[in-house]
Amino acid sequence: MGVVATGLCLAAPGLFLLWLWGRPLLTGRWKTPGWFAATAGLATVATAVTWFLGAFAGSSMSSEESCRQAGVGYDSAYRAAHWRESSRWFPLHDRCNATHDLVPAWINPALVLLSLLAVLCLGAAVWLAVVRHRTTMSQPPARRSWTLSVRP
Repeated sequence: MGVVATGLCLAAPGLFLLWLWGRPLLTGRWKTPGWFAATAGLATVATAVTWFLGAFAGSSMSSEESCRQAGVGYDSAYRAAHWRESSRWFPLHDRCNATHDLVPAWINPALVLLSLLAVLCLGAAVWLAVVRHRTTMSQPPARRSWTLSVRP
């Protein structure tokens, strides 16, 4: 029951953010620097959450215990030979033996794609802001019509 309640508590703000993000897609106002900057921010947050899910994969802080709870044999000789794998920032691995990894297979590709999305959206936001600034600066100032107005 606690997992369902936690899921609902996380889903409500997530759906609200998804609605705020998706509304400009429906209205056609997504071609603004702000929308791309917000998308880059969301992709950065999603990258951080995905990294934490991968870095703390397993049911406990002990890899040996996590492997046993997953029903997989723990090979201490393999872990001793490949001790650097579990301490790297990327790609994330926490192998029990040569064939089983506690980190889900989708984590590392998702990290690459979300990081790439964040960088591309940030670049698009900067590009749109520069284009918008150039077009507003290159337009001649509006001509004012000088009329004599008499105040009563």
